[in-house]
Amino acid sequence: MAKKVIGSLKLQVKAGQANPSPPVGPALGQRGLNIMAFVKEFNAKTADLPPGTPTPVIITYYQDKSFSLELKTPPASFLVKQAAGLPPVGKRNRAKGSTKPGREVAGTISVAQVRKIAETKMKDLNANTIEAAMNIILGSAKSCGIEVKG
Repeated sequence: MAKKVIGSLKLQVKAGQANPSPPVGPALGQRGLNIMAFVKEFNAKTADLPPGTPTPVIITYYQDKSFSLELKTPPASFLVKQAAGLPPVGKRNRAKGSTKPGREVAGTISVAQVRKIAETKMKDLNANTIEAAMNIILGSAKSCGIEVKG
């Protein structure tokens, strides 16, 4: 008999750097899940990603207090800012885009870089073709204040 699903939970945790502190500990603890088991499994699954890469994860938890993880690709804005070569700044060590997107340019990326990002994100995007995925990534770049050059 299949396990009974109680619910699911979405978190964004840095690759290879999960620990029991917030937001992970409280989110899992209030659902009665084993926090250290999650930390070990998540860190093992994200060992091949660059450390510190924000990684969305969907945790499906079951009646017997077990869980399964589904890792997603890093956010498009993170990949766009990384491709533009923006230096990491701020409290959370994230690259910062333009403070006035549409008026100020924070950086530039090429169409080839947009295609590469779209191919990376394709499985998580709501797009059937690579061109449609590229349009989604172009929108993310525009909202970050990053210009795309031919």
